[in-house]
Amino acid sequence: MRTTGHTRWFMVALVTLGTILCYLTRNTISAAAPTLQSDLHVTTQQYSWIVATFSACYTIAQPIAGYVLDTLGTKVGYTLFGAMWGIFCIGAAFTNSWQGLALFRGLGGFAESAMIPAGLKSVTEWFPDRERSVAVGYFNVGSSMGAIIAPPMVAWAIYIHSWRLAFVIVGIASIVWALGWYLVYNRPGQCKSLSKEEYNYITEGQPEKTTVDKVHIGQLLRQRKFWGIALPRFLAEPAWGTFNAWIPLFMVHTYGFNLKDIAMFAWIPMLFADMGCVIGGYLPGIFQRTFGVNIVVSRKLVVTMGAALMILPGMVGLFSSPFVAIALLCVGGFAHQSLSGALITLSSDMFDAGEVATANGFTGMAAWTASTLFALVVGALADTLGFSPLFAVLAAFDVIGAIILWALLRSPEPELEVNPAS
Repeated sequence: MRTTGHTRWFMVALVTLGTILCYLTRNTISAAAPTLQSDLHVTTQQYSWIVATFSACYTIAQPIAGYVLDTLGTKVGYTLFGAMWGIFCIGAAFTNSWQGLALFRGLGGFAESAMIPAGLKSVTEWFPDRERSVAVGYFNVGSSMGAIIAPPMVAWAIYIHSWRLAFVIVGIASIVWALGWYLVYNRPGQCKSLSKEEYNYITEGQPEKTTVDKVHIGQLLRQRKFWGIALPRFLAEPAWGTFNAWIPLFMVHTYGFNLKDIAMFAWIPMLFADMGCVIGGYLPGIFQRTFGVNIVVSRKLVVTMGAALMILPGMVGLFSSPFVAIALLCVGGFAHQSLSGALITLSSDMFDAGEVATANGFTGMAAWTASTLFALVVGALADTLGFSPLFAVLAAFDVIGAIILWALLRSPEPELEVNPAS
């Protein structure tokens, strides 16, 4: 490939940093959950209500965030949401009850809902179609990186002060990032440091619009392609919600882990999730070259592969060794992030730049509706039924989602073959 410059990769690195901080805010509470249960006398069900409150607010705000981003633009819109989630994260540090945590995590969920739509919109603005899945894979790495950093950071914060310190550190870092985003980010046509060669490479086949078409939400929701993405995301997201919110408690309740064990092992599945983000981003191109399929079919193949691999963590209840459990969860982290990145990128393939954030916001709303409901199911059943059957259900969800994806997105729209910006 000819040399075109690296500004677009700097922009996706900035998006990735925001994703890391966003996921660090939500994984800080999961890493601190065993300590919170002791210090604030939070029961497993009450913890599920905290998680569900976050998920519910995240769910409701997904289309709102997408619409705001499409209206205000990625630069201003993401700045506002990033600053808000930092402020709400700091607020959680000063609560003394599960109700207070639920309030601030709910507000945080509203603000954090902009993360994926903003990331996808920036990728749509800065990358040609052929590189989008790779770019999404790299910024999606941030979701797992936050989960990797959280357990040792929380253990360190508890050791030197308390779990509250972790929330303050992450909140301040998020506010600083939001300021940096506002100062640095611009669309390609407004970026003075962008070379003419790289600009032409980015915009080749996707001329920049002088006006943005109004997003018609009703028309958007009636399209087959929308439901072809929304329903698989509805079925896939509970797995990621479970990985982010429940792995530390799962290891404590099932295998007797303590804080040191959590710091040492709870992050490992997220490392493999990072690998899934990156490798999953390259797989569509590999499948295109290997099987001669188009871009949409190649992404569906990635989803199918991920769904098949999710069967392995679904069998975690068959093994008594915590190390086997960690290994199976590693497979699950890789599998889910591979298929999740492909599903998210499909929005940029199927919808144009003026509506992609709104479309992704509504598909995200579908995803997080399921995550919210499943968090309540875990909270209600984990202490009696156990976690293992719930992992089996998650595997079944992903397989069904892959089947629905193939059924509803049977072929790409014609314009995808001639216009990379669609």
